[in-house]
Amino acid sequence: MSLTDKAIVQIRELIRTGVLPPGSKLPPEPELAAQLGLSRNLAREAVKALSVARVLEVRRGDGTYVTSLAPSLLFEGLGGAVELLQSDPGALLDLMEVRRLLEPAATSLAATRISEDQLAEIEHHLDAMREARDDVERLNAHDATFHRAVVRATGNESLFTLLEGVSGRTLRARIWRGLVDDQAAQRTLSEHEAIFTALANRDAALGQAAVLLHVSSTERWLREHLRTAEAATPSIDGPGLLTRPDPA
Repeated sequence: MSLTDKAIVQIRELIRTGVLPPGSKLPPEPELAAQLGLSRNLAREAVKALSVARVLEVRRGDGTYVTSLAPSLLFEGLGGAVELLQSDPGALLDLMEVRRLLEPAATSLAATRISEDQLAEIEHHLDAMREARDDVERLNAHDATFHRAVVRATGNESLFTLLEGVSGRTLRARIWRGLVDDQAAQRTLSEHEAIFTALANRDAALGQAAVLLHVSSTERWLREHLRTAEAATPSIDGPGLLTRPDPA
C-alpha cells in the first residue's frame, strides 16, 4: 500500500467511525496532516482522491466537507465505468449476468414492500409499453422505466443504484433485439405483464421467476447474436451489435 493509500484509509476511518460524520467540515490541511501524522502533501493527495470518489467535497473559499455519503452519490462512478465497458462483448455479457443475478431478487423484495401508488406507477409504465409496441426505441425506454420503478419499490437505495448502473447500459442491446426480431415486442409485453401480475398479487416467488425468465431470455438472445455477428464480421472491432450507431 502506498503512502497516499494509507492516508486515504486513515481519513476514511475517521468518517467510518463518526469522527467526521456526513456534512462535517474537515480541519484545515495543516491541522489534518498533523492529526494523522502525515505530510501536508500526502494529506492533500488523499483529500483529492476522496473528492474524486465523491466521499469529500472541496468548496472553494470555504473548505472541504464530507458529503452525504448517499449510495446514489458514492456509486455514481459505476455508470461511467460500465459505459466504458459496453464496447467489449465479454463485458456486456458479464453485465447481463449481473443483472440476471440481482434483478430477480430485487423484484422478489419489491413484491413484499410495494405500495398501491408504486403499483399504479408500474401499471402506467406497462400501459405505455403497450402503446409503444410498434416503436422499438420508445418501447425499450418504457421497458427501462418499468424496471426502474420496480427496483425503486424495494426501498433499497444501494440496490437501486447498482442496478441502475448496470441495467441502463444494456438498453442498447434490447433496442437492437427489437430491430432484428419482430417477435420481441410481443414477448417483452407478455413477460412484463407476468411481472406486474406477480407484483399485484404480492407474490415474491412468482415475481422472482418472472423476472428471471425475462432477463434470461434477453441474455440468451444477446449471446447468440454476439456469436453470430462475430462469426460474420471477424475483421471489425467487435460484433455489429456494439459497433453500429444508435438507432435513429
